[in-house]
Amino acid sequence: MKLNKHVSSDRSKSRKRHFTAPSHIRRRLMSAPLSKDLRQKYGVRSMPIRKDDEVQVVRGHYKGQQVGKVVQCYRSKFRIYIERIQREKANGATVNVGIHPSKVAIVKLKMDKDRKAILDRRAKGRAEALGKDKGKYTEESAAMETA
Repeated sequence: MKLNKHVSSDRSKSRKRHFTAPSHIRRRLMSAPLSKDLRQKYGVRSMPIRKDDEVQVVRGHYKGQQVGKVVQCYRSKFRIYIERIQREKANGATVNVGIHPSKVAIVKLKMDKDRKAILDRRAKGRAEALGKDKGKYTEESAAMETA
């Protein structure tokens, strides 16, 4: 069900907006899920990926246990390049393989003050939503209202 009447659910419009998005919106589109332990630690499910984050590929040909550092975020191609994920070209040169951020899990964040502020803000909103028990009444809250 569509909730916001100002946002179209037309597939072609969605695709157009996605592929013609400016860089500051592509940053948000290029978010990657956090690993289970980071999700527990920060109370946040995903973050926009950036250079120097450590990630693990969880889907596709290159999935595995080794962790690599993000070398480059190529926003115009919606791809990230990871430290040891390379292939050999026909002429023998090695090139980085582009991987979509949704197919990796962030295992270590490069923390700075801006990123810390984002995590704190989002975790606070999450905690408030969970703290309210999603609008369910309890016996204590019912007693408080009648008193």
